[in-house]
Amino acid sequence: MPTIHEHAQALADQTVALRRDLHRHPEIAFEEVRTMGVVADRLRALGLEPRTGVGKTGVVAVWDSGRPGPTVLARADMDALPVPEEKDVPYRSQRDGWMHACGHDGHTAVLLTVAEVLVARADELRGRVAFVFQPAEEIVRGAEAMLADGALDGIDADHAIGLHLASEHPTGVVAVREGPSMAATDSFRLTLHGRGGHAAKPNEAVDPILVASHLVLALQALVARETDPVDQAVISITSVHGGTAFNIIPEAVELMGTLRTFDAATRATLRRRIHEVADGIAATFRAAVTPDWIEGSPAVVNDAAATARLRAVAARVVGADKVIASAQIMGGDDMALWLQRAPGCYFFVGSRGGEASGWPHHHPRFDLDEAALPLGAALLADVARRWLAVQDG
Repeated sequence: MPTIHEHAQALADQTVALRRDLHRHPEIAFEEVRTMGVVADRLRALGLEPRTGVGKTGVVAVWDSGRPGPTVLARADMDALPVPEEKDVPYRSQRDGWMHACGHDGHTAVLLTVAEVLVARADELRGRVAFVFQPAEEIVRGAEAMLADGALDGIDADHAIGLHLASEHPTGVVAVREGPSMAATDSFRLTLHGRGGHAAKPNEAVDPILVASHLVLALQALVARETDPVDQAVISITSVHGGTAFNIIPEAVELMGTLRTFDAATRATLRRRIHEVADGIAATFRAAVTPDWIEGSPAVVNDAAATARLRAVAARVVGADKVIASAQIMGGDDMALWLQRAPGCYFFVGSRGGEASGWPHHHPRFDLDEAALPLGAALLADVARRWLAVQDG
């Protein structure tokens, strides 16, 4: 039998064709109906019995070796973004305003290839693999929805694994770090209520724009002066809406923003302080505030043993010199919720092969170096195999 790397390479054309099909037909969060069908059909062709519609558009399929052993959870996200595609390629998006601008088409194709590789090696393996195809990662809601819908009912996972293709790294590079790897992602809306009036008579009004200006500045002090300098946190106000005309002081102004943290205690403290500072600033200027907090996913935390195993596998596949420590990323990913259910590892596989695949994630010209696809499949499959091997090695 060929090695896992050889098998993944032998399936490369199939993996690329599937990725291109998904790229042509992108579907955004919780609308991945066609994608769900494609995934389910591929899994059925391998002899699996997928559950569809989990968390609305998610898919779960369990492969059981028939021999006692651990259970590995392998996850891929499926959703695209509401981004208009600007590149001219044969597999260009056929949906106006939507495209796979983050590589989830590649993740889905990779995990389906992993399923094919592992099923073919049934005689060598014990235990089970739960293949999880998740919707709505881009709005960090898909994992929560799938878990609430019973995605892991009857599945007691021992290990969890996933990957993200990354244009910031060259093809052939594998990046991973032990411990907190990606930030917790929370968002919030603060509606400041004043009293409208004529712009020429501000003394007769309560100006919510003035209140908002003070609040934006005050919130930055929570990171600069109330967070340990060796910790990492970000508070960004990303949207300000209010007012209708140059001579009218409005009744209200709406601020929207995000909080990013790694440490759970820091996350809780800054959430509390954002509310307290907003209340205090509003009261100072005789205004009021209505907060709306949208709790996102926690930080992605990689298990030490799983990370060491991934490093060892990657070193054999790409060479030790191409296995690097990834920096902590203030972006988030709800892979965090799967890693809370089982210790594991979420790692990055370089997908920049030249200028065409060098655009950043979420850019209208984002693309993948498709040579990264069989590499990613080989890495995921080999890590799973080593957890499941009848004789570990």
